[in-house]
Amino acid sequence: MSTTPETDQDAGPFADLLEANARYAAENDLDGFDGIARAGVAIVTCMDSRIEPLQLVGLTHGDAKIFRNPGGRITEAALEALVLSVHLLNVERILVVPHTRCAMTTMSEDELRARITEISGQDAWWQHFHVVRDQRAALFEDVRRVTSHPLIRGRAQVGGFIYDVDSGLLEQVV
Repeated sequence: MSTTPETDQDAGPFADLLEANARYAAENDLDGFDGIARAGVAIVTCMDSRIEPLQLVGLTHGDAKIFRNPGGRITEAALEALVLSVHLLNVERILVVPHTRCAMTTMSEDELRARITEISGQDAWWQHFHVVRDQRAALFEDVRRVTSHPLIRGRAQVGGFIYDVDSGLLEQVV
């Protein structure tokens, strides 16, 4: 049974989000979720707000593990999440899903660092952003990183897809 938490009207910049959360909690019965991916799926995708990872493959709340980062790249943190997902959270299929018109494909590392340095007023030359010059080549490399990982290899099916943010369609590349 869900209860509606009180919202603090003086929550400042988060008041609207806390109010929306109170409505969400009142409308959704989340009791008993065990955290297992019920559909056996993990999706690594970009943090872009045009992407609704569960909906784009017909899944819903509790069906999949979702890992998001700029560009939807297979970073060390993504691999860590996938190892845990495969061994502890029922994941048997992994989708790596970058997307069309991704901002991470529009600049080089140096250009992005320069832009962040300019905007922030702080030196950003040490920060790595995992920009992508050739999205398909990067996708092949990312799928290879997952399929060759010693703690994942042979334990999950892995596919590489590009999500078209304009049509809503997935294209399987790998």
